[in-house]
Amino acid sequence: MAPRLCSISAAARRLLGRPGPGGRHVAAVAAARFYSKDNEGSWFRSLFVHKVDPRKDAHSTLLSKKETSNLYKIQFHNVKPEYLDAYNSLTEAVLPKLHLDEDYPCSLVGNWNTWYGEQDQAVHLWRFSGGYPALMDCMNKLKNNKEYLEFRKERSQMLLSRRNQLLLEFSFWNEPQPRDGPNIYELRTYKLKPGTMIEWGNNWARAIKYRQENQEAVGGFFSQIGELYVVHHLWAYKDLQSREETRNAAWRKRGWDENVYYTVPLVRHMESRIMIPLKISPLQ
Repeated sequence: MAPRLCSISAAARRLLGRPGPGGRHVAAVAAARFYSKDNEGSWFRSLFVHKVDPRKDAHSTLLSKKETSNLYKIQFHNVKPEYLDAYNSLTEAVLPKLHLDEDYPCSLVGNWNTWYGEQDQAVHLWRFSGGYPALMDCMNKLKNNKEYLEFRKERSQMLLSRRNQLLLEFSFWNEPQPRDGPNIYELRTYKLKPGTMIEWGNNWARAIKYRQENQEAVGGFFSQIGELYVVHHLWAYKDLQSREETRNAAWRKRGWDENVYYTVPLVRHMESRIMIPLKISPLQ
């Protein structure tokens, strides 16, 4: 290591000593590259990292379905273990009635309990047709809905914690549609490095075709409000064995491994939940 550092130092001194217009600026940049491990690594990696062909679409068009203007809300409820059955019964009794009112521009997409993953957890997904104005319209109306307010009050006594995110759907994913069961659902959550969402989208826009033959792809979303640079992929399978076989089949398709290879470095953290639909869930 010591001889290498000496040679770098000598090379840097030679660059700094070069005369000519702009020589000092060029030398300073070169010296910084010699002494910055991060820059040196980035330069070296750039020789080998796959360059995704740029899309001609605007970034917003690439990522989200502007033509539908749908906004999604995902909600995670951590329920007190002794109240999970009561929580499910209350949810199944009240939520469908609320959504029968056509005056609310909001629809249920899916409702689940986590089976494998964080235990005693409920996950809910809603669609607001019309984007943020529809969300605000719905929220304002619910403030005056006595049944909903009583529902929230009773439900709050059953919860340990809750959190939510507002999401947009990727333009290249299927839009979630009701489906018959029985199915299990996998929610795969990826927390990306800031600034990498476009690269993620570029790769998955090409790779999603490898995961649609068995109709397992339900929906793909990215966060807009809440924790940012979060991606959710929702998949459906008949059972755990079907999940295993479907995922293994994807690896046998040329091109799928390339998507995994180039997207894994973009991820800071990833999580998988296996979920069971509630009786009221349109996704069964």
